[in-house]
Order: sequence, then structure tokens, then C-alpha cells
Amino acid sequence: MNSFRNRLTLIMIVLVALSVSAAGLIMAKTFKDSHIHALEESMIREMRIIVSKMDWPESGSKEELLDYYTKEALALKQNADARVTFIAGDGTVLGDSDHDPATMENHATRAEIVEAHKDGVGLAIRKSETLTQNLLYVAIPVDASNPASPVIRLSMSLKDVEQSITQLWAALIGWLLLLFAAAGLISYKIAQSLTLPLEQITNVAKRITKMDYKARVKVRKRDEIGELGHAINAMAESLQIQMNRIQRNESQLETVLDNMINGIVMIDRSGRFLLMNRRAEEVLGFSARELVGRHYTEAKQQYELSQMIQEGLTNGKLIRDEITFYFPEERLLELNLVPVHSENGEFAGVLLVLQDVTAVRRLERVRSEFVANVSHELKTPIAAVKGFAETLLSGGVKDEETARSFLQIIFDESDRLNRLIGDILELSKVESRRVPLVFSPIEIDAFIDKTVQVIAAQAEKKAISVETDLEEGLYVEADEDRLRQIMMNLLANGISYTPEGGKVLVRARSLDEDHIAISISDTGIGIPKKDLPRIFERFYRVDKARSRSSGGTGLGLSIVKHLVELHKGTITVTSEVGEGSTFTIVLPVLQESAITG
Repeated sequence: MNSFRNRLTLIMIVLVALSVSAAGLIMAKTFKDSHIHALEESMIREMRIIVSKMDWPESGSKEELLDYYTKEALALKQNADARVTFIAGDGTVLGDSDHDPATMENHATRAEIVEAHKDGVGLAIRKSETLTQNLLYVAIPVDASNPASPVIRLSMSLKDVEQSITQLWAALIGWLLLLFAAAGLISYKIAQSLTLPLEQITNVAKRITKMDYKARVKVRKRDEIGELGHAINAMAESLQIQMNRIQRNESQLETVLDNMINGIVMIDRSGRFLLMNRRAEEVLGFSARELVGRHYTEAKQQYELSQMIQEGLTNGKLIRDEITFYFPEERLLELNLVPVHSENGEFAGVLLVLQDVTAVRRLERVRSEFVANVSHELKTPIAAVKGFAETLLSGGVKDEETARSFLQIIFDESDRLNRLIGDILELSKVESRRVPLVFSPIEIDAFIDKTVQVIAAQAEKKAISVETDLEEGLYVEADEDRLRQIMMNLLANGISYTPEGGKVLVRARSLDEDHIAISISDTGIGIPKKDLPRIFERFYRVDKARSRSSGGTGLGLSIVKHLVELHKGTITVTSEVGEGSTFTIVLPVLQESAITG
């Protein structure tokens, strides 16, 4: 603002200087012109007197004429106080008061001589080559009616006039300097009175540009600057209200975008990223800082996505598609590319909505496989029941031994069908978490001993020994019925896949203050490594033929896994083919709530 004040002061001084200088120039020119004009008038009067009083001989030799006019010129110079020159009609110099006319050049082309013959009076100002100073030349013809008339010319130095002009300029410059000083002081005061309020307004405006919307101008006057201050204050207040509203809306929008389960990406019509929420960053594997402001082709994404964006920007139409992404991890995404238009209807870009449908498609596939497996598992016993029933109806009932054998098969298949339906219903309830769990403290060693006694009869049929290795004093908070269901399923599974004479071992130990581990090991056929990741899937069997012969439904381990997870625990399996398998359950000692549903 100080520089502005200085510039304003300088401008005012310059204006004053220009005004005074212009006035001085006009004054000096007027003075010079009027002085020269007065000299011209005086010289014309003197020459007319000379013309009327002097004789003008036309005959005689050249030397005589030169001598006559030179003497006359010398005599007239004493009275006229000016240089006198007589010039013949053809431009020859006849006499001159200052120079030898014989040595002077022809004057026919001199401006004042030409003008004198033409207008009756000739005037010219030029620098004399002989005197090296400016001279005023005035010429008139002796006989204005005769074009070949001789001419008399007076010339007078303008040295006095120029000295007067110089003195005038010296005075003007002196007064101008005094005026400059006064103008500078006055201009500075005026500029200061104007710029101080403007400086305050500028400082407030700078604070507003730095988002300090509480800044206000202190208005002391009611003039135009005061009105400007009021306007700045009103603008700052309006901006403060609007920015608060914008920040509130941005915060709400940011919260909504960051908590959306779908990825949102906005791209302008030129193909540059404008917006990207947190979910889109996770899906695409890029941060918003890396992509926003850059062209979509700069993002190292797969070709299908780039083609889809290009098509959307080119056609401006809604596009839906599903694309498998392999970075940062493999997943199936449903993409919706929606055209965006401005308020005036112009195409402004596209909005890309990314929805991860990997789990949905996997669930659909699992459901489809579940229905197919259920249909297949139900079809087998139903086909057996129907086939043997048809055999009996066609006459097989007459043979008592065959009929009894067939009826036993029908009974076994019906029982298997009943178990299968029961396990399906049980799994459905467990997966939907509609199984109420009533937690209570359970003494592990007593609980396992009782469970082993229940399964002992089944083990004795195959001469399999069931042993326990239990750490004393272990307690766990669990649903006793569901925990027994877990143990029974695992023990039955171990007995089913262990050859006669084998062994099943149950261990229980404390891992830390908050967790215990229960493991069931067998010496059975074991599970191949390729099947271990899928062992807890519904209807998955390692050896399907042997599983069916053992009476299994293929749902037991899946039910176990879900019941363990309802207890906030984990289950893992390790196995070696031909050596046996070990299922390990890790349970928290205490549950978060006593009763869950």
C-alpha cells in the first residue's frame, strides 16, 4: 500500500509538472511570437520609409551600383540598427551593410525574397552561416506591382529575444521547483488520507482470501471509502455463512461417501478423475491422492475398465457390466457408468459406481451347489426306497427272507433320509444364526468324560479305543448341548474314518488365561492336503463311497464349524494320509454375554 501511496503522490506531482510545463511552453511561445511579430512590424515600417525616401538608380555600371547601394546600406544600418541588404530583381546582391556584396551568392531562392515578390512582404527566421546565430529576415519589394522590382531586406539578430526566453524559463523552473515541493507535500497528505483506509480494506481482503472470514473493516467515515468498507464487511459475513454451510455439506458428503459400501469415482468430460471415495480406493488399489487430477489412461488399470470409461465419455449413455479385477486382489465387480449433466444440460462427465459382487456371486454359486447337492443326496435314498418298494409290490414280498432284507434296506435308507433332512434343517438354523445359545460354566474334564461314555458303544463295534488326556481344573463358558453336539460330531467322524482296532484321543489344555484348546485325534485314513481347505464345506466328502457306507450326510463338519463360530471360537484340522487327522477347537473361556440368540 505504501507503493500505491507513493505512486499516487508521484502521479499528482507529474500532473502538476505537466500542467505548469505546458503553461510555461505556451507562455514562452506566446512571448516569443509576440516579440518577433512586433519586430516584424517595426522593420516593415522602417523599410517602407526607406523605400519612399531613397533613390533607386537603374542605370550605371555594376561597380557603380554596388558602390552606391553599399554606401546606402551602411548609412541605413546606423539609423535602423539592423543589417540592410539590397537585392536586384534577379536575386543579385547589390549592397549589404555587413558583407561585400560581390562575394555574396544569389538570393533569388531565399524564402523571404520569394515570399516578398509573391505577397509583398517576406518573412523568415534562420541561422546565419556568417554570424552563426538566429536572424529574423524581413523583405519588401521596392515596386510591389513589378515582379522584377529590386528588394530591400532588413535582418535583425534574435539573440535578445532568446535571452529573454531563457530568463523566462529560468524563472519558470524556479517557480516550478517550489510548486513541486508544495505539490509533493499536499499530494502526499491527500494520498495518505485516501490510502490509509484502503490499506486497511486491503489487509482485511487479504485475510478473507486466507479464509479468515471473521476479519472486519473499521469504518470511520461515511464517504465512498466508508461505503466500500461496509460492502467488504457484508461480503465477509456472507462468505462466512456460506463457507460454514459449504464445510458442513462437504463434511456430510465426505462422511456419506467414505461410509458407502460401493466405490464412487467421478470423471469429467476430458477424462480426468475428480472424486474418489475410500471404497473405490480399496477396490482399484489406488489412493485418491494418486489419481485425482490425472487422466484415466494414466491409471494402470485393466483394459476392460479403460474401454468402458472411454465408451461412456464418447457415447454419454448408461453402461452396466461385470468385470473380474485381479489387482489388488481377485474379485468380481459390477460396474455402472452413469452420465452426468450440468444444470444447463451439457454433458459434464461420468459417475462410475463399483459394487463388489464377489460374495454375492459366490453365495449364489454356493446356494446353487447346495440345492444340487441336496437334490442329489435326497435322490439316492428316495430312489433306493422306491426301487425296493416296487420290487416288493411286484411279488418280492412272498419270499420272506428277501422281503425282510428289502424292508431293512428301506428302513435304513429312510433313516438316512431322516438324518439328512434333520442335518439340513439344523445347518439352515445354524447358518442363519437362529440357534439360541444358553451359556453356562462347564467343567471340561467331566463334560468330555460323559461325552466319551455316550460314544463308547459306537467305538466298541469297531474295536476302537477312545482315550482322553485332560488338563485338570479347566472351565469354559459355553452352551452345553451345542458343545456336546460339536464333540459328538467330531468323535463320530473320527470313529467312522478310523479302521478297526484304531484309536481316538481327546486332549484338553489351557492356551492362556482367556482361551482353551480341545483336540480330537484319530489314527484313521487321513485327509489329502488338497482336500483340507474344503473339508468344512457342505456335502464335501474326501471319499464319497466310504462316506455313504459309513452313513454320513456330509453336513456334520459344516455344522460343527458354524457352532464353533457361534461360540466365538475357531476350528482347524491337520492331517497326514494313512496316519490320521487332528481337529483342534480353540474357545474363549468367557463369552461377552451370558445369553445370545
